[in-house]
Amino acid sequence: MTASASLPRAQGSAIGRFAGTLGIETYSALHAWSISDLDRFWDAASRFLGVRWHDQPSAALADRAMPSRAWFPGGTLNYAEHALLRAAVAPNETAVVEQSQTRAPRTLTWSQLQDQVQRCAGGLRAMGLDRNDRVAVYLPNICETLITFLACAQLGITWSSCAPEFGPKAVIDRLAQFEPTVLLHIDGYRYGTKVVDRRDESAQIHAALPSVRHSIAVQYLGTGPDEWSSLLEAGRCTEFCSARYDDPLYVLYSSGTTGLPKPIVHSHVGITVEHLVSQVLHFDHTPADRLFWFTTTGWMMWNFLVSALLAGTSIVLFDGDPATPSLDTLWEVAHQSQCTVFGASAGFFMNCRKAGTTPRRGSIWQVGSTGAPLPGEGFEWIASALGDDVIINSTSGGTDVCSSFVGWNPLVPVISGEISGCMLGREAAAFDESGARCPLDEQGELVLTTPMPSMPLGFLGDPDGSRYRRAYFDRFPGVWCHGDWITFTHHGGCVISGRSDATLNRGGVRLGSADFYSVVESYPEVVDSLVVHLDDGTRDQLCLFVQLRDGAVLDDALIARIRSGLRTTLSPRHVPDLIEAVPAVPRTLSGKKLEVPVKKILTGQPAERVLSTESLANPAAIEWFIRHAGTSAD
Repeated sequence: MTASASLPRAQGSAIGRFAGTLGIETYSALHAWSISDLDRFWDAASRFLGVRWHDQPSAALADRAMPSRAWFPGGTLNYAEHALLRAAVAPNETAVVEQSQTRAPRTLTWSQLQDQVQRCAGGLRAMGLDRNDRVAVYLPNICETLITFLACAQLGITWSSCAPEFGPKAVIDRLAQFEPTVLLHIDGYRYGTKVVDRRDESAQIHAALPSVRHSIAVQYLGTGPDEWSSLLEAGRCTEFCSARYDDPLYVLYSSGTTGLPKPIVHSHVGITVEHLVSQVLHFDHTPADRLFWFTTTGWMMWNFLVSALLAGTSIVLFDGDPATPSLDTLWEVAHQSQCTVFGASAGFFMNCRKAGTTPRRGSIWQVGSTGAPLPGEGFEWIASALGDDVIINSTSGGTDVCSSFVGWNPLVPVISGEISGCMLGREAAAFDESGARCPLDEQGELVLTTPMPSMPLGFLGDPDGSRYRRAYFDRFPGVWCHGDWITFTHHGGCVISGRSDATLNRGGVRLGSADFYSVVESYPEVVDSLVVHLDDGTRDQLCLFVQLRDGAVLDDALIARIRSGLRTTLSPRHVPDLIEAVPAVPRTLSGKKLEVPVKKILTGQPAERVLSTESLANPAAIEWFIRHAGTSAD
């Protein structure tokens, strides 16, 4: 199925106009030019997108060697200034819609958002904070979080967030490295019908962070003090600081499942320009749009959601359980908030398909999917549920760059089961083990052969950059190695098959875990699944673990159906040696399956060295594997 072969958004799109200014007629030609002359591309893009430089840079990119910090030398700008531009031309239009299971819905117009950001910035400045300070929040996806972030960006203060579903240890592991001056925290929240008190956790976190000089309580559940109001009454700041490329905007964190999370420092200038290109040129967001992407403040998609404001696009913030009272919840939020672009994880859409959810389309013209590969069945379900003319934007990137490498744009078709292709200003490629490019339709290691402005400035606590270089540039010197399997197809698109560090290698043939999940989770009895290959020198065993729906039984008949389905749909190599039922599949707080930690545990490595349970969405799920490893050892 090609869902948009006629390219209905091409005419009048921002990327179409941009190509026209350059005299370029096709996306393939535009992309080829964008990676062959990075300096000219990023300069032309920033001019076309109206980047407001305080100081004009002498170039867009002075040196394309990686890792590079040679972006926009001499240039300064401000992220918050760009995010609030629409307040001057449409002050009474809606900028933010907040939907919550804890309190009544809220909306902010552009002028109200600007007012509260200025007041928050004034409050932070009244505390004596300047651009050398750092502000951390232990807050959910609500207006106060957005306002604090934009106020910090306005002042040049570095910002970082942890979602309140994180336990104290997971937060401390992150924020102890960040060393915040100010900590904002909530009293609690509701997750569906469950009331979650966070006052004790907030106190533990504060006590463990000696760098904190000011603690600000945000009353959300209604059980704690309200110090937020006082913050907004301390003054007003209307000036925007001038930030350089080397100035940080925020710090994000790796998942932390296998050790201390990496504190990834992102550039103020780099994020502003990169997100403008992604939001406007690629995803075609305009002031007429409203973006709702389901995320928490612990996932980079929160940062990407907020950057829709750079395009003048209004946004929807949702806090709560997406499955309470049913999987219709997010679709109803999208409908009620009149969003035009809706995004979520691939797993969410596959669960909707399995549950037979019948969403109301409303104003939605684009559906975004990330976090895991979206299989062809997911594309087909979205098209059947919302209409063949809906754009399905399957995209992939990472926290490391807080953006995408590959995704959709209005000049390319949507092809079922594939990501539409490489994005402008970056060359993603598939490398084999020797560092040579793989032919089309052959799986290889996902690499970037060109730098991006949103590549990290580095990691905190890594003054010489050695840890940063080891993380991305050791495998192929001068080339970013991302850690995913990718196949570029003859259609012009690509398919990501899972993490390369979770390799399934049978008889010298690499197997992508995403292929397994697409088949196994199509069975109505299977809620979730996880596949690992145990090849520790003493065994060569492909193990499939399935979480079953209530009332289902993993009997011989179901095992035979799964084996047959994998053999027929994929290959005989994909047939597992062992299929076992588990109570739950362990996932990180951002929804990633724990393939590598489970493999390490099952091959005898101590669980406490392999992962931090506080980084897991369901810590109890790992206990089965720990017990199973002990039983197997006996």
